[in-house]
Amino acid sequence: MRIPYETMLNEFKRILTDRGVSEDIALEAAMNFAKTSLDGVYSHGVNRFPRIVGYIDRGIIDPKALPECEMRFGAMERWNGNLGLGNINAKRAMNRACELAEENGIGIVALRNTNHWLRGGAYGWQAAEEGYIGICWTNTMPNMPAYGGKDHKIGNNPFIMAVPRTSGEHVVLDMAMSQFSYGKLEDYRMKGKKLPIPGGYDKEGKLSTDPGAIEESGRVLPIGFWKGSGLSIVLDMIATVLAGGNATCDIEKDSENESGLSQVLLAIDPKKFSTAAQIDEMITRIVEDLKTSEMDEEIGGVSYPGQSTIRRRKENLEKGIPVQEEVWNRILAL
Repeated sequence: MRIPYETMLNEFKRILTDRGVSEDIALEAAMNFAKTSLDGVYSHGVNRFPRIVGYIDRGIIDPKALPECEMRFGAMERWNGNLGLGNINAKRAMNRACELAEENGIGIVALRNTNHWLRGGAYGWQAAEEGYIGICWTNTMPNMPAYGGKDHKIGNNPFIMAVPRTSGEHVVLDMAMSQFSYGKLEDYRMKGKKLPIPGGYDKEGKLSTDPGAIEESGRVLPIGFWKGSGLSIVLDMIATVLAGGNATCDIEKDSENESGLSQVLLAIDPKKFSTAAQIDEMITRIVEDLKTSEMDEEIGGVSYPGQSTIRRRKENLEKGIPVQEEVWNRILAL
């Protein structure tokens, strides 16, 4: 089934306001969920919404809390998320990073004591829409084995980089440190599909494309094996040091109640060095060169990060957002 964007937005807003979220914050949060779904990231939008509502109902998320600045030094600030809505905390923090970048050329906000920010790419798109290069990441609960281990010691710590273009066709890389995020595994499993490439190990220790078998074993695969494992560790360390918050090892392991995360949101103003037209020319030159690649027929050609998002956004706005009926019925019943 397909649900119109406005219908989904209004339903999300209704459910949030019913739980004590103010009208303006509920709309802001609902837009994040709905736009994430509009862009085709259903795993962190419509599919994830009931879980976030459950966090509010269980008192893990404070629906009335807002983030606040605790320390500042030039272009750097440290914020406390006060365990409020994670997508609101991250959006506010990236907005402030952009303001700092306008002043200083670069701005960094380190955020502690916050909740799951849902789709990390949303804050890359946010920065790019304002004309800034955006870089951000978060730590998570221990949900991935470090390379060489079997038990959960590191997080799949999503990492985002965004480059603006005046056309709005921004370049946005949004990736977890695992080959597939748990949300993506859930999405494939719910659709009854296999992964296109191995995403982890089954209980017998064999590489698998079965999302359910990987979820059951908990052994998701770090990107690039030891490289993704190492990057996850360093991202966790930097977020912990800058935010003064929890490291992955401090967050409750294998819990449904992931909370108290540390995040870094960084904005850079490229217009301090070049005009918007010059930046466009540089990015377009790189994209056009990519298009001359000899096509791998099995994969279907080369695209830049974020290109397919723009296509899905247009399609879903026109036709409605694809939703599994059981998921939508669960949302309507909240």
